[in-house]
Amino acid sequence: MSDAAVPAPNLAAGVAPGHEPQVGHEPPHHAPHVAHHFDDEVQQHEAATLGMWAFLATEVLFFGGLFTAYAVYRHYYFEEFMHASRHFLIWWLGAINTGVLLVSSLTVALAVHAAQNGEQKKLVRMLVFTIILGTMFLGIKAIEYTLDYHEGFVPGRFFRPELEGEAAKLNRSHLELFMGFYFVLTGIHATHMLVGLGLFAWLIYNAARGRFTREWSNPVEICGLYWHFVDLVWIFLFPLLYLIR
Repeated sequence: MSDAAVPAPNLAAGVAPGHEPQVGHEPPHHAPHVAHHFDDEVQQHEAATLGMWAFLATEVLFFGGLFTAYAVYRHYYFEEFMHASRHFLIWWLGAINTGVLLVSSLTVALAVHAAQNGEQKKLVRMLVFTIILGTMFLGIKAIEYTLDYHEGFVPGRFFRPELEGEAAKLNRSHLELFMGFYFVLTGIHATHMLVGLGLFAWLIYNAARGRFTREWSNPVEICGLYWHFVDLVWIFLFPLLYLIR
């Protein structure tokens, strides 16, 4: 065969010899729920889980700083902190809220299980129960805040507790400091709960349309992990604030 019969490389098109596109070659097929930058469902799931754990690690650092500050002042002003915990807070309301959150952790776990098994109706039902329980928690906390306001336990110009007997000898600024920690810690926790309830509402919207399957339940699992963390924070807050003895 003469040299004239050999096809010349397509240099004008910027394609090097030996690298011409193959006819019929297509990129690997991705499932609709897999983002284009992931190879498959497993890689996407692992990346999402790792991302949530990294976020929760920063949350641990955040709450850890607040807990450390609280522990230091509780050590120095223990008498005032103990008096405020006993007489300013209603421990049984905190206990009820603890039970409510523990039950909500159960409903979240059941929701994740339902999502993994492709049970859409059960998934929606468990998420609705979780939202109801979370709203109940916030409602009880709102009652507590209202009672604190009317009793004069809110730090600042509204702080006017009635101290009698031996309690009159306590340092009022230290009592106010305890209530400051109480409102900051429980307020931040309640804010996290509001975020969680918003996420669950979004999950219900998508679950009702059948968008979660056995092969893809990442959002439910990730949101469930976040909610378990929020519940765990309260498990620490309840004894630290309500059960100082």
